[in-house]
Amino acid sequence: MDLESHAEDLASDLGVDNEEVLEDLRNLVEYSVPIDEAKGSLRRKYGDGSAGGGGPTATDVGSITTDVSAVTVTGRVLTAGERSIRYQGSDHVIVEGRLADGTGVIDYTAWEDFGLSPGDTITAGNAGVREWNGEPELNLGESTSVAFEDDPLEVPYEVGGEADLADLATGDRAVTVEVSVVECERRTIDGRDGETEILSGVFGDESGRLPFTNWDPDPAIEEGSSVRIENAYVREFRGVPEVNVSEYSTVTLMDREVDVGSDAPTMSVREAVDSGGVYDVALVGNLLAVRDGSGLIQRCPECNRVVQRGQCRSHGDVEGVDDLRTKAIVDDGTGTVTAILGHDLTAEIYGGDIEDAREEAREAMDQEVVADRIAERIVGREYRVRGHLSVDEYGANLDVSEFSESDDDPEARATAYLEGIEA
Repeated sequence: MDLESHAEDLASDLGVDNEEVLEDLRNLVEYSVPIDEAKGSLRRKYGDGSAGGGGPTATDVGSITTDVSAVTVTGRVLTAGERSIRYQGSDHVIVEGRLADGTGVIDYTAWEDFGLSPGDTITAGNAGVREWNGEPELNLGESTSVAFEDDPLEVPYEVGGEADLADLATGDRAVTVEVSVVECERRTIDGRDGETEILSGVFGDESGRLPFTNWDPDPAIEEGSSVRIENAYVREFRGVPEVNVSEYSTVTLMDREVDVGSDAPTMSVREAVDSGGVYDVALVGNLLAVRDGSGLIQRCPECNRVVQRGQCRSHGDVEGVDDLRTKAIVDDGTGTVTAILGHDLTAEIYGGDIEDAREEAREAMDQEVVADRIAERIVGREYRVRGHLSVDEYGANLDVSEFSESDDDPEARATAYLEGIEA
């Protein structure tokens, strides 16, 4: 049944205008609300008792699942931040954050201006529930009632959203961080409204580093400055979390420097992969093999993709530009990653530059001799590799920034790993 038919049947049952129901139904479906849930929401909106009689049941936060379409819940607002999104061709300001009680925490999105602030205790009646990033999320819309309670609800969670960079994860919203601007560049991109100037780079604190994008360039964000940023959100970019600073974020130049740790956290491969992606991480493991696509390779002069037999996936026949690369499989006993080393690190391992590699390939009449030479020098040894880990449907890849033979004590590391398992 198409959307118009669903709307026609629903309007007939409810005795309301078909066009109005169709518009509401289309809005919900376009925001990825399942059709049955959307119809139930509209039945509640227009007063049909068949969708729940006395209204949604009061529910603890920790008990909310996507098996229900709406709930009534009392909780403490931990965070609340405005953000503009493009919805049905126009900009719409929403408020999003986290709500908690003694049983758990849940993300929410408020589509109406309820005046929410961190620390408020509210009872949200007829709050919609949908799945977002694999978890239930509350949607507070025009059919939701919000009552502010006089007595604050005590919760075992911090109000305000302050976090270290290492604690941030994709999907976090309305967060507050105090960071040093490690790298920063101004560039122009082709945005949704045409050419847009943004700032991008890397933030750092004692816990780690993360890339950032500032969509409304703030003069306080410049390389070397230390800033406090309130109401930022985190999204995934190239497989790792990225801090996003919007026009609704508050940026304050700090009168003290934020120290940035020089070392990346060392993790097991399994721990790093299970995290879904880490911007700066160190892994220690045995190098098992050098994969195809290593050694002397050719790249497209237009998009920099690797060229196979003179063919670029995007630009067809091209005259490839020579480059050096290593794709190595690293295993630490908990899992494997593909460590990707660029030109400089590969040249260091190979012991020569691109011209040396060309000469060896010409003499052997085989380009693969360069990859074979690299494999001879590194396979079978243990290395410490540092870089940016991304995880997708094709596996885990580490874009390597540092590569060195490990000086770790294998016995001590094994003992620590076993102690972690036992704990």
